[in-house]
Parts: sequence; structure tokens; C-alpha cells
Amino acid sequence: MTSHNNELYQNRIMAVRQQLDTWGVDGVLISSPSNRRWLSGFTGSNAKLLLTKDAALLATDFRYWEQAAAQAPDFTLFKHQRRAEDDAAFFTAVSATHIGIEANHITLAEFERLQKATSHNWVSLAETVEPLRQVKTADEIATIAAAAAITDQAMAQVNTLARPGMSEQELAWILERTMRELGADEMAFAVIVASGPNAALPHHHPGERVLQAGDTLIVDMGAALHDYKSDMTRTFYLGNEPDTQFWTIYNLVLAAETAVLTHAKPGMNTKEIDALARDPITAAGHGDHFGHGLGHGVGLDIHENPFLSHLYEGKPVTAGMTVTVEPGIYIPGWGGVRIEDLCHVTDNGLESLSHCPKTPIIPC
Repeated sequence: MTSHNNELYQNRIMAVRQQLDTWGVDGVLISSPSNRRWLSGFTGSNAKLLLTKDAALLATDFRYWEQAAAQAPDFTLFKHQRRAEDDAAFFTAVSATHIGIEANHITLAEFERLQKATSHNWVSLAETVEPLRQVKTADEIATIAAAAAITDQAMAQVNTLARPGMSEQELAWILERTMRELGADEMAFAVIVASGPNAALPHHHPGERVLQAGDTLIVDMGAALHDYKSDMTRTFYLGNEPDTQFWTIYNLVLAAETAVLTHAKPGMNTKEIDALARDPITAAGHGDHFGHGLGHGVGLDIHENPFLSHLYEGKPVTAGMTVTVEPGIYIPGWGGVRIEDLCHVTDNGLESLSHCPKTPIIPC
């Protein structure tokens, strides 16, 4: 993923150009870091792309001029030093009157600055290249799978690392260090370690609470490799003999996840896939304890299209997508269980990219 594939990026540029008429614009401004990375190959922290039917410009400051020229040769470099006059020159460098902007990736202050700098007509776009990013190339899937393998190796060590007397923060740090030692460029997101009653909080931030015998323990983490992310969750029990409630909740969540992994197929819509897990959990009386969606796409962003959820309009899932499957049950005052695998949608169904065993018991 580190070398520039001219044909790949030229095809992506063409795909965006084919959308301009649909969006009702003659140019589009790409400011989202993930979108500009996907469209140009540029990995620096400051840049914006301006694409019309006959021009492709990348504006960035002095720090990245050499990097941009090497990473994004399909774009003409515009040397931008963050001055108002640079904005005016940048947008008048192309023939466009109606320019689309990424409404979810631009601040009000930035939009006001654009309005002052130029007289263009700005068109708010809820999405630009996000739908195009949903189906991954073979190289993208291979990179995501490599990130998932790092997460597998780190998660497999939780059974020997987690011990009573250790704080959530301590375990989270050890797991982050382990993933970096295994080759992760960075974390896909902050490691989640939630113990005891904290396991009832789906996105708990690891704190000073000390792990105790009898705790349910949720660990959710992912590695990032060449900007692509992975995501996995496992639930553990600190002790030799979990009580009936633990096994009832754990086995219900595991069965719900297994139903999705077994029966989800391309062509099904996102609501239908969510229902494969949600219906049995609801039937068991825990519908109110499963408040988040079943899963989400993973790629350059940890949460991206498609979203497997009962809350949104169902959209078809197609081969080439990478999605998480992560049903969970969270009971205030007791704790929770979540089990998550990262999957590649194939012509035949879901192929798991997560291979860490689901062995919850940590004897102590």
C-alpha cells in the first residue's frame, strides 16, 4: 500500500468525475483526510483536493510539497501557505462555478473563509467518495487482514496477561505496546478495557478500577497498518467458575454473532443482517440491552459505510466490503458481553478476518 499505483488512482479520479453531474456541481473540494488519502495517495496531515472534469489539484503547505509530489503524481501541486489570497488563487485556478464541499468534514469557520475568499457557489454534499470506498480492492483487503492478524496475536495474550490486581489502564497499555511490537503503525482507536460493572458501558474509557476475581472483562481493540484499520472484541471472565448469568448472556451473544456469520449473504440489506442478531437477543428479553448497531464498515476509517443497523434505511451489502459483526448485551450494575469479528464480504457470505479464539475463562 506504500507505492503509488497510477492506474488505481486514475480510476478513482474518473469515478469521482462521473459523479459531478449527479451532485449538480462542476467541481468538488475534498478535505476529509481519509477521502483525500483514498483519492490521491497523499498521507500528510494538511491538504485539500480540488477536482473538476479536466483538472485535479492538491493544495498543501511547504512542509509537504516534496511528499505530495511523490505520493500524488496524478494531482497538480498547488503551493498553499494558508493565506486568504492563496484560497482565492486556488479556486480560480480551475474552471468551475459550482463547487461541492464535504458538509460533514468542514467547519463553519472554514466555510465562512471560503465564502469571503471567492464568489463561487458552494454546494453542500453529505457524501462524496464514501460510497466509492465501500468495496475494497484486493490490496486493501490484504492490508486490513494484516492489521487484523496483529490484533489477533495481541488479543490471544489477554488470557495470560489479565490478572486480578491489575488496573484497566495497565492492561490497555500493555495491549497497545504489544500491538506496536507486533508491527502496528498505531492504534485504530484507543484500546477499550472494561471490567466488572464498567462492561455495561459499550465505549468505556479504561480507568483506575482494579480487575477483580468474578469480573466480566470486555477488551475491544484494533491495529492500524498503512492507514487501514482493524477491529475486534472479546469478552472474558476472571475466575474458574462463571455463574449462570454470565453463561446465559455470553452464549446468547455468541449464538447471535454465529447466526450472522453463518447466514449473512451479499444482496441482503443492512437491516436484514442486523436482524439476524437482534431478533434472537430481543426474543430472549434483552432487546433494550442491545442499543447499538450490529456493525460497521472498516477501512481507512474505523467507522465507515456500510452501517449494519436497525436505525437506518437498509442498503444492500455487496462482495468486497469489510464489516464488523459485534452484537452485545449490556446490563447496568452487572456488566456486559460483546463479541466482534471483522469480516470480508465474499460472493458466498462472510469470511472472517478475525481468528483469535473465543475462550472467555481466565483462571485465577
